[in-house]
Amino acid sequence: MSKLWGGRFDQPTDPRMDQFNKSIDFDARLWEVDILASQAYARAICDAGVLSEAERDQIVSGLEKVFEEWDEGRFVIRTEDEDIHTAVERRLTELIGPVAGKLHTGRSRNDQVATDLRLYLCHALDVLEAQLNELQLTIIQTAEQSIDVIMPGYTHLQPAQPVRFSHWLMSFFWMLQRDWGRLEDMRRRIEVMPLGSGALAGTPLSIDRQALAQRLGFSRVSENSMDAVSDRDFVAEFLFWATMLSVHLSRLGEDLILFSNPAIGFVRLSDAYTTGSSLMPQKKNPDAFELVRGKTGRIIGKLTGLLATLKGIPSTYNKDLQEDKEPLFDAIDTLQLALPVVTGALATMALRPSKMQAALDDAMLATDLADWLVARGTPFRQSHHIVGQVVHEAERRGIPLRALTLEDLQRIHPGFTADALSVWDFERSVEQRQAPGGTARDAVLAQIAQARAIMGVLE
Repeated sequence: MSKLWGGRFDQPTDPRMDQFNKSIDFDARLWEVDILASQAYARAICDAGVLSEAERDQIVSGLEKVFEEWDEGRFVIRTEDEDIHTAVERRLTELIGPVAGKLHTGRSRNDQVATDLRLYLCHALDVLEAQLNELQLTIIQTAEQSIDVIMPGYTHLQPAQPVRFSHWLMSFFWMLQRDWGRLEDMRRRIEVMPLGSGALAGTPLSIDRQALAQRLGFSRVSENSMDAVSDRDFVAEFLFWATMLSVHLSRLGEDLILFSNPAIGFVRLSDAYTTGSSLMPQKKNPDAFELVRGKTGRIIGKLTGLLATLKGIPSTYNKDLQEDKEPLFDAIDTLQLALPVVTGALATMALRPSKMQAALDDAMLATDLADWLVARGTPFRQSHHIVGQVVHEAERRGIPLRALTLEDLQRIHPGFTADALSVWDFERSVEQRQAPGGTARDAVLAQIAQARAIMGVLE
């Protein structure tokens, strides 16, 4: 089969240019949406009077046979197949003859590929959304099961204040919930149909684009044909979404890498989501989370690479836009592997509450001592300074804060009374944080209930 565009050329294409120009190696995965869109388009141009009903049925039936070949792994890609569109049309022609050539009437590969890519991404979002929700549900369940476990909370990677493990874990639920919200918002801009835009100027055919969009599952049609064929905002936006989600997964992974280190030992990761060392028999490496962390860098690179490609493209379609697919496909594939791995690793890890308890240090209650003074009329700035002196005294003597006697405290500030010694209680500390969003038991249970309501899951 000759090239779809070869009529005005005298010389054959250099084989190296053919190879450089081809995209079939990566866009072959669009076969399903390409065929479905072509079937819908055949029906649309039949309604517009371009095809007879017999021709429409012949094309639709022929495309069904092409679909079956792809689906069953029998489709043979040939060297002359430049891209998925060429491959499908070439095989359709072999099956039904010259009538296949009518399918492309009024259609360009420019609006065809933009349509295919949007359809493909819509389907991928369905999978990613389900995987994201499964991870959120796992977080909720794990938080419920660990509601009474208290651990050190950190800022600057330094011990800060005691918190509930469930409170720490739920912080990632809300990150992922923002990702879900961005996904739903992004979906509205992806579900726009470019088909009917032609190469750039629109189609001369009286196609009912609204009916065609509805048939394909799009919510609306593109408003401007020139914009429609060159718009890859939706790919860049997806890559930003993928980057943000990956960053959140990476942050979760980083914490759990630290928490699973034997020197800290707050959690023990399952063998199913760890690997060993080829040299050191004792090693149990948190590779699931390390890979999430590493692949996040790659996804960030895909986003910046595409933005650099898009920034200088003149109107309208340019072949530069062929570079949109590989980063998109790679990000989708990566996340569709990463999300269930993170979910599985989280669901199967074992908590070690005794290790968390042992890591709690009196210094994490210094703020509680400052709050005790504030509750008795001392301005916070003054109480902060006073308690700083208390901490300094304990450090100077090499003893925990609770080992300081009432007399020791009163030498620093006479306002201390025996009741001040009650602050050395980690449970009391977390239970004081009752405000919504705090780490008190009831406050954490309230956010878990809120999360369950958002997910539509009953207790």
